[in-house]
Amino acid sequence: MKKLITLLTISSILFISCQGEMGPPGRDGQDGVNILGQVFETVVSFDTSNDFEVLVEIPNQIEVFDSDVLLGYILVGVDNGVDIWEPLPQTLFLGSDSLIYGFNYTFADVVFFMDATFPLEELDSDFTQDIVFRVAVIPADIAKDINVNKIENVMNFVNIEEIIRLD
Repeated sequence: MKKLITLLTISSILFISCQGEMGPPGRDGQDGVNILGQVFETVVSFDTSNDFEVLVEIPNQIEVFDSDVLLGYILVGVDNGVDIWEPLPQTLFLGSDSLIYGFNYTFADVVFFMDATFPLEELDSDFTQDIVFRVAVIPADIAKDINVNKIENVMNFVNIEEIIRLD
């Protein structure tokens, strides 16, 4: 029994201390491309023909992983040349009624939609036409460390310098 324990101990040490061949090299980074986060922007119009929801495909140059978070923002105005962005969902109160801009997503696309406590057909075109949205794609483990209510915080935290604009 003592020989068996000694033999097992020696063979365990040999297997643990052995080194094998080096594995294949990983993919090279892409110079100038931020792999931690990306932002794209799109302009959509809502009406009865699209049932007040618009599907937007995520650009090919952005790879979305299961562990990523997509944060949506809507352009609500411009102050002295500076864009004012609000996080989605965005609720507007119009008298006793409310209007909501929201979104949902998969790894391949984003759906922007409108909902309201009144018929959406009654809305003025200012609320439905040429609405600008931005989507930030960031890893979930980074999202917990950012104040995601301001898109500027997100872009600065993950060092996003370029916004992909869709036509």
